[in-house]
Amino acid sequence: MGMSCNQCQESIYATGCRARGVCGKDELTAKLQDVLVYATEGVALVAEQLSETVARRVGQLISESLFVTVTNTNFDEDAIVVQILKTLALRDELKSKLVVKPAHDAAEWSGSKKEDFLFKALSVGLESLAENEDLRSLKSLILYGLKGLAAYTDHAAVLGYHDDAIYAFYIKGLAALTKDLSGDELTALTLETGSVAVKAMALLDKANTETYGHPEITIVKTGVGTNPGILISGHDLRDLEDLLKQTEGSGVDVYTHCEMLPAHYYPAFKKYAHFVGNYGGSWWSQDKEFDSFNGPILMTTNCIVPVREAYRHRMFTTGMAGYPGLKHISARSEGGQKDFSSLIELAKACQPPKELENGQIVGGFAHNQVLALADKVVEAVKSGAVKRFIVMAGCDGRHASRRYYTDVAAALPKDTIILTAGCAKYRYNKLALGDIGGIPRVLDAGQCNDSYSLAVIALKLKEVFALEDINDLPISYDIAWYEQKAVTVLLALLSLGVKGIRLGPTLPEFLTPNVAAVLVDAFGIKPIGAVNADIDAMMAGV
Repeated sequence: MGMSCNQCQESIYATGCRARGVCGKDELTAKLQDVLVYATEGVALVAEQLSETVARRVGQLISESLFVTVTNTNFDEDAIVVQILKTLALRDELKSKLVVKPAHDAAEWSGSKKEDFLFKALSVGLESLAENEDLRSLKSLILYGLKGLAAYTDHAAVLGYHDDAIYAFYIKGLAALTKDLSGDELTALTLETGSVAVKAMALLDKANTETYGHPEITIVKTGVGTNPGILISGHDLRDLEDLLKQTEGSGVDVYTHCEMLPAHYYPAFKKYAHFVGNYGGSWWSQDKEFDSFNGPILMTTNCIVPVREAYRHRMFTTGMAGYPGLKHISARSEGGQKDFSSLIELAKACQPPKELENGQIVGGFAHNQVLALADKVVEAVKSGAVKRFIVMAGCDGRHASRRYYTDVAAALPKDTIILTAGCAKYRYNKLALGDIGGIPRVLDAGQCNDSYSLAVIALKLKEVFALEDINDLPISYDIAWYEQKAVTVLLALLSLGVKGIRLGPTLPEFLTPNVAAVLVDAFGIKPIGAVNADIDAMMAGV
């Protein structure tokens, strides 16, 4: 059967993962995810032919289906099959609404083509996007951008926020992947994907802040208490809200892990005395940290690594996340909450977490908070106290090469400020880097989607300093990527006109030399290099 997957930074160089993913998925899981993407493209093709406006639920299902295929989100083959069947059912429902057209138009949906889905599905994958490797590269870039876009849009939808223009773009983008388009057409669509990504991140920012308040400067403890605890990881704030409400007064504490750390910055969650702190570090170290936590672990989204037997009985999934053998918490009913009673009862029978560290992390520097400090920031720049801002947002990962980001943070001149969002911050957010006139040298905006905040900050500084071009700001970009949401963030930055981004620890494998050359020529994207040389170049604005 075989697999062909190159969508994450750790895919095997030059070939992609062919037998088993570095993430842990096997070839059947990978193939089922390819089939799910194929089925979703089928929905888009039918929806494109409908003259009526596509119902919002179509866009929501596309979001969910694409989200399932994001790296480290769902390894549960049975769950993926269920999602495939839901997607096919929607496709067939939409097909039944098609107005009969002249034979040459209707032929696409007649005869054997109505019945051969499963036969075709066995051959789908990267190679099916296009025979020409450069066109395939551009289509991969669009597809992976759409996957990240779907994750952010799904998070907003959970909170009741939608943008039908984003759902309409799913139809355009996915349908385009099945068509014979030119390089210029695909390049334009790539940039459009970035523009829509900005809308999606703005939508999610609005959903989060209108629901839970604007993030504010917060000190988060990294030690542990004496009560049993539940550890929540992933990105879904609504799941955290449900969990905090249900654990209140139960004697069970709640801790965040990895990308849930920024939840502590939202005012709405600060009223819960049992929301005690953050446990551990980045997603890839969970196989050790989950064991020592002792209590139940709830994975709300990606990133799941292969689950060890030591804590398998204490680990749960929910939402689009899934893993074979783990209990999955069902979706909430309309206007209701998810039922986390099984986690709470299990927690009461567990020992308190084993302490890994006892310190604190400062965060909460999303756009609203930073703009409230704008006068102080501008004065620091004008006085020369701050020479440069370095955006080090993005993803973390297992590879030792990511030590580069720790070394850059530690070696940057003391008159620089690091702007960050996403799990990349775990490479340096516990370093004692000090402050500049009371401004911390690491300003954490939040989750990966909060890279939008960094863009808002940059655009506001451009306005304050009366600059014509965002690239004239004293800001350099040293971005770490791992999976598809980071691809979406990258495309969003490019659509805003940001140039000169350093991208690492390696350039995406799915970029052919020709496509990479286009990005270099148009946007100045470059690979990371030696630490000191990169620092010198960034300080010089190069």
